Amino acid sequence: MPEQKTIGKFWPYIRPLIWQKAQELYQMENAKTMHTDYKGLTATKKELREGGYFHTAKLIILREIWQQKKRLPTPAEEAITENSILPFKNPKPQNNKRKGMVET
Repeated sequence: MPEQKTIGKFWPYIRPLIWQKAQELYQMENAKTMHTDYKGLTATKKELREGGYFHTAKLIILREIWQQKKRLPTPAEEAITENSILPFKNPKPQNNKRKGMVET
């Protein structure tokens, strides 16, 4: 197997993150489907590519990096802010006007 080029700033940093995430996805799916028979085996890079885990992990990692660059909240952060009651958060104003009614 040829060595990967380390030229560049983006992909040499990102590629290991993608492989790690692909392995996590593989193991999470195996843990779900195998229940008590799960042994925590790791997959080869070829298995991860063939199973589509590499592609899915690549999309996830690149989306997370894009969100960090744009300073957008991650899905986990969105869930926290939507489910928590923040004292400084103003409730949405309700529109009490109805169609056709004249305000007095």
